[in-house]
Amino acid sequence: MALERLRAVPARWRALVALLAGAGSALAMPPFGLWPVLALTLPLLVFLIDATVDQPLGRALRAAFLAGWLFGLGYFVAGLWWIGEAFLVQADAFLWLMPFAVIGLPAYLALYTGLGCALARLLWMPGPGRVLAFAVALTAAEWLRGILLTGFPWNNFGYALATDLRFAQAASTVGMMGLCLLALAALASPAALFDARFRPQASPRDRYAPLALSVAVLGLVWAGGQWRLATTEVDTVPDVRLRLMQPDLPQDQKFRYDARRTVMDLYVSTSESAGGLQGVTHLFWPESAFPFFLEREPEAVERIAAMLPEGTTLVTGAARFEPVPGRERPDVFNSLRVIDTNGAVLAHADKMHLVPFGEYLPFQETLESIGLQQLTRVRGGFAAARERELLAIPGLPASVPLICYEAIFPDEVMPPAAAPGQRPGFLLNASNDAWFGITPGPYQHFEQAQLRAIEQGLPLIRVTNNGISAIIDPVGRITGLLPLGVRGVLDGALPQALPATIYATYSSWIPLISLLTGLLLVLMLRQRDIQA
Repeated sequence: MALERLRAVPARWRALVALLAGAGSALAMPPFGLWPVLALTLPLLVFLIDATVDQPLGRALRAAFLAGWLFGLGYFVAGLWWIGEAFLVQADAFLWLMPFAVIGLPAYLALYTGLGCALARLLWMPGPGRVLAFAVALTAAEWLRGILLTGFPWNNFGYALATDLRFAQAASTVGMMGLCLLALAALASPAALFDARFRPQASPRDRYAPLALSVAVLGLVWAGGQWRLATTEVDTVPDVRLRLMQPDLPQDQKFRYDARRTVMDLYVSTSESAGGLQGVTHLFWPESAFPFFLEREPEAVERIAAMLPEGTTLVTGAARFEPVPGRERPDVFNSLRVIDTNGAVLAHADKMHLVPFGEYLPFQETLESIGLQQLTRVRGGFAAARERELLAIPGLPASVPLICYEAIFPDEVMPPAAAPGQRPGFLLNASNDAWFGITPGPYQHFEQAQLRAIEQGLPLIRVTNNGISAIIDPVGRITGLLPLGVRGVLDGALPQALPATIYATYSSWIPLISLLTGLLLVLMLRQRDIQA
């Protein structure tokens, strides 16, 4: 039988299959978006767990974990290698850390894939039910990956389907984790064609039913998304003309204080291109725009005030500091600022979810004492906002500020204060993906931010240093875009928000409901197989 032949394959070759299948799975993510590849790679992982069925439980769990870990290692190295680009920006100080990011981070993230496969092995059963057990267990592991140790849900398997805007519409109901469960269950279903290795008496109907059901469900989800896109009309907010400025400033210049005048010249000249700022109501600049604190550079503030016509407001990323009583060093925040035509700061919003090792060091004082620094080289690291708050921008609906990778955390988007009926009008994602150059990273980041708009039913303004900047409507359609690596401006209107989606209303419950429903079905199928 095929199962015996699989067990006869030397362990090193099975390990290589797991590693290569994981690496191939990265093609499902942007910028490639080849999500059908998972219909080839995920069944291979199911078969590798199949090979453990007659082993003692302890040994089987270890073998399933190793297969999942190797699959995850291949997946995350192939999908996240671009993180190493950030260590080339200041190579004299950080190049030695590149292997820890390019190999060490994927090795850590792969632990969750290994855990998911071990959990799947605990739920394993003969027949097609094992595919559902596999999907539920890996979805649970992906959920844990997004919350433990500050969380890093980058390239969740659900984003494979989200590369198609019609599939992505399902996120307005089930969110990213629901898409993850759907992707894993549907795209692993070809493994059910080989159930005869467990149950030679299985009928053709039993073999083909899971695959047929998966195709039908994917077809219905796709058709439902197409219908939603075709029937959802979105108006624009009246009397608003947005301009997004993408400077494409090289990252090695961005934090150089001696380049401050060059930076300001570039920002002002780029902002005033395309016919000047007359008629523009709101100008947006990217995250961490300045290599200085605005409060300490009155010349820069004067240039901003002189640039802005009457009635134009600037929203820009700009670090701010806040003195702390009894302490010599102030708190420094990665912040967004709202600036009027007089150069006055009308409002600000601070980043809440900081990047470990990028914006702060775990055990900051201890690691700094031995000479380590985070990539931004802010002494003491950035301080974090206590909670997310809406950002008030004159002339616009209330906005949800999402600085950089805060946009990848679906359950952290909405401020608690917005729940009692204070629904915002749009999401504002200011980022600086120039750390990662022209690599898959910015494309992946863009898709994840785009999915937040669909989940919440809110339009998205996304402004970045080197791309991808865009205006996106509340069903994820791109109304304007500046590509990666392009300098220029994007003018456009602000789409209006839709009523709160199902996911926006019940977001904290969606992963739990999805997982518990899937687990209940798995247990019912196992009980049926035991009785049979």
